[in-house]
Amino acid sequence: MLPLVLYDILSELPGNNWSANPAKPRFALGYKELPFVTLWVEYSDIPIAMKSIGAKPNKRPDGSEVYTVPVLSDPNTGALITDSYEIACYLEKTYPEKPIFPNNSEPMIHAFNSAHESLIRPAIKSIFARCPEILSPASAKFFVEARSITVPLPWDATYDEDWEILEKGYNTAYEWYQKTDGKWIMGDTLSYADIVIAAHLLWYKRVLKEDEWAKISSWNGGKWAQLLADAEKECNLA
Repeated sequence: MLPLVLYDILSELPGNNWSANPAKPRFALGYKELPFVTLWVEYSDIPIAMKSIGAKPNKRPDGSEVYTVPVLSDPNTGALITDSYEIACYLEKTYPEKPIFPNNSEPMIHAFNSAHESLIRPAIKSIFARCPEILSPASAKFFVEARSITVPLPWDATYDEDWEILEKGYNTAYEWYQKTDGKWIMGDTLSYADIVIAAHLLWYKRVLKEDEWAKISSWNGGKWAQLLADAEKECNLA
């Protein structure tokens, strides 16, 4: 089997990876034990790079097109897939071993994904404010220009109200997990729902200041730092 190719975003951090959306297929590929390589793309080069390989653009809420990563290329089938959720569905259909949508749970997990997004979206400015700090100057400028289209400036990482909203959101997510019998949202079996949560936690850990990540790590009795560590181990990324 030829390695799959994951397009991810370059950063100035050790190991490069930082962004939540490319982290989702990275977790899924690791969990399914599929061989893959990463091609790192400067944020400012995403439109040119994705056009050059024939990737499809995504749609903004207003209907305009935007080129994004992750993109996954599978040389074993010739498939080229844009969007983290579409990649997850492709991997599940093409490589069904170790399912990430167990027990026909794809519709439920799709709803979970949207619900989680609605929890964190109102607080996203404080996280976005940190992202340019770990990118090259050209990519930092491009990030602000691209992201401020849908999340208007100003962004402030120290805005207390955002942190209160984020903590409230994870209090709700904690209640979801409390209703299960195991450490994962579906009990003892990891699913794409847990990957979605873990990918965002990885994003926070990578871009936030140490004291800011420590704050999130302390919420709900340390639930979120532990979930990230468990997911990385389960997905062979530790």
